Amino acid sequence: MSMNNKQRWMGGVVLLGGGVLLAALLLKGKEEIHQTQVQAPTTEKVQQQGNRPAEAVQLEALTVDVETEKRLLEEQRRAREKAVAEQEAKSAEFLRMQQQAEAEAAQKAAEEYAAMNASRMAQQSSDHIPPELVEDEKAKAQRLAEDKKAEAKKQEQLNAKADQTAEQKRKVEEQKKAETKRIAEQKAAADKKAADEKKRAEEKRKAEAEKKAADQRAAEKKAAEAKKKAEADKARELLEKGDKQWMVQVALAANAANADAVAAKLRAKGYKVTQSPTSKGIRIMVGPSKDRETADAARKKINADPSLNMKSAWVIDWVPLDKR
Repeated sequence: MSMNNKQRWMGGVVLLGGGVLLAALLLKGKEEIHQTQVQAPTTEKVQQQGNRPAEAVQLEALTVDVETEKRLLEEQRRAREKAVAEQEAKSAEFLRMQQQAEAEAAQKAAEEYAAMNASRMAQQSSDHIPPELVEDEKAKAQRLAEDKKAEAKKQEQLNAKADQTAEQKRKVEEQKKAETKRIAEQKAAADKKAADEKKRAEEKRKAEAEKKAADQRAAEKKAAEAKKKAEADKARELLEKGDKQWMVQVALAANAANADAVAAKLRAKGYKVTQSPTSKGIRIMVGPSKDRETADAARKKINADPSLNMKSAWVIDWVPLDKR
């Protein structure tokens, strides 16, 4: 039972009791006033009947009766005022008692409500809790239990659905990873195969290039040897059968510039200079001379000239290219 319901219930009881008490007091005061009013006329009537015998006495008796009436009326007024004052005092006392009872009822209800909140589900006396409220509490407890059970079932369904969704997601992720791995392996295998094929092709190309270069070098070497042999044979034939010219070879220059420099120095000394290219460089010669002795004398002169610094000159028999 809530505190508001208990307060209303106890307040109604107190108001009902106070109303009954107030009605009783009002009825009692009304009866007292009525009795006072009834007694006054009776006394007046008796006094009037006792004073009737003499006419002379009537005026005095009348005066006395008027005074008596005034006194009686004053007494009645005082009695009424006293009764009203007593009634008001009783009413005030009743109101005070009623307010005190309401305050005590409210305090008691608050204490009971606090005790009920402290003990939560403490047992209550059936005298203080109406049966319909007990039924309401039971229905409320049953409804809360059913709501809790329904909520638990709903939560269980949500958890199951979440688990199912998570499992499906995990399977999808595993399939995706497997597919990605398979594609990566296929790509790696294809890349390895392509790399192997490229390597084999490069090795084959290098081998072919090396073979071609070797064949070319061999052919060039063979051609050079054949040419050299042919030149040697021709020179030998010219030396044996053709006109010989004796020359003094003073140097073998690596390039045309060096050859020109050496030739310029010799020409400055008055020598006739001839240049002849060979496979090893440019041959620089002085001559030709008619015989070997003349050529040898020129060699000695060149070797002895310190300004030329050509001490390695020697005599050769030479055939010009146009005659070879």
